[in-house]
Amino acid sequence: MIWNETMECMDREEMRKLQSIRLRRVVEHAYHNSPFYRKKMQELGVVPEDIQSIDDITKLPFTVKQDLRDNYPFGLLAVPMSEIVRLHASSGTTGKPIVVGYTRRDLGIWAECVSRVLTAGGITKNDSVQVSYGYGLFTGGLGVHDGVQNIGGTVIPMSSGNTQKQIQLMHDFGAKALACTPSYALYLAETIHNSGIPLEEFQLRAGFFGAEPWTENMRKELEEKMHIKAYDIYGLTEISGPGVGGECECQNGTHLWEDHFFPEIVDPKTLQPVAPGETGELVFTTLTKEGMPMLRYRTRDLTHLIYEKCECGRTAVRMGRIMGRSDDMLIIRGVNVFPSQVESIILELPEFEAHYLIVVDRVNNTDTFQIQVEVRPEYYSDEMNKMLALKKKITDRIQSVIGLKPDIRIVEPRSIERSMGKAKHVIDNRKLV
Repeated sequence: MIWNETMECMDREEMRKLQSIRLRRVVEHAYHNSPFYRKKMQELGVVPEDIQSIDDITKLPFTVKQDLRDNYPFGLLAVPMSEIVRLHASSGTTGKPIVVGYTRRDLGIWAECVSRVLTAGGITKNDSVQVSYGYGLFTGGLGVHDGVQNIGGTVIPMSSGNTQKQIQLMHDFGAKALACTPSYALYLAETIHNSGIPLEEFQLRAGFFGAEPWTENMRKELEEKMHIKAYDIYGLTEISGPGVGGECECQNGTHLWEDHFFPEIVDPKTLQPVAPGETGELVFTTLTKEGMPMLRYRTRDLTHLIYEKCECGRTAVRMGRIMGRSDDMLIIRGVNVFPSQVESIILELPEFEAHYLIVVDRVNNTDTFQIQVEVRPEYYSDEMNKMLALKKKITDRIQSVIGLKPDIRIVEPRSIERSMGKAKHVIDNRKLV
């Protein structure tokens, strides 16, 4: 099913024409209404007239997260506060939060984009969706909520937490889809299993998971444990929250709605565009945003783009799995390590749960690399030699893939803290020194 066939299946040349028109418009808007962008463009000697087509996007300045923090709270708005109908913000765990303002039109476009993702996952106006992303300043809850309403579906606005009630109402209300972080979905799956309610009594058939990177192996785990199809829904606070893109039934890359969010892939070191299909850092320019347009925003997400037409019929560009974030990458004894690599390996091995914690430290000027991982109940044993064999198996596998020998600590089932939102998988104590 396709929600907006005109835009999702548009011929590539037609799409580029539309993107060029919209880029000119948004650059004009940002230059004349955002002192921040006017100053940035003037520093580069660029005026709106220099931007004639989408190919001219490389003339524009980059925007980074620090720019939003430096201009906290409203320094990047490009409309008067009287036109802003909603504010959202990131969790702001480090320093000031990222604040984003939306006009009424911005919210309408956001709902449209979420509707495309839900429809691509088979959701119709006859379905109910349990929204278990956090509501409030976080974009997840209200973002998906508006998208469900926009297609005429029924919203079950649970928010995150209160897990027993989540399970009860998911069962009693007959929710057809679940929207939350993949780590919380895994916790819900465990809770359902332990509740004694047969999985067959639930009507779930789809899950829309995002807000944190997750692997193909995590998808298999969720689909198996919940008897659903698990779809990626992609977004970020600075651009538009969930709905910047999402997977179709082919599950072969995340379609990005490039009529609203123009994607580029650049080398994170040189900031030059990479060759088509190559991996690099994802950069977005909002083409239709009024309240707070973003020009060439560096997401730090490492991925690649696929421009071939998808088997589903959509021509909208697809984004490959996110390998990690350029700022999440750990450098341990000179080796680049992404948490997603570790997760993928753990999920390949049937003896372990998808709950783990990477602890990095520095002892006597040498990096230490510890991984705590939960063993599945059926493999947990008091026999030392069985546990040592498991430890060797996972140590050897991680060392062969990453090139670094970890200190594996196998821990009891259910001993690693569960997350109601974004899971914390890394503790890097080196930064505290």
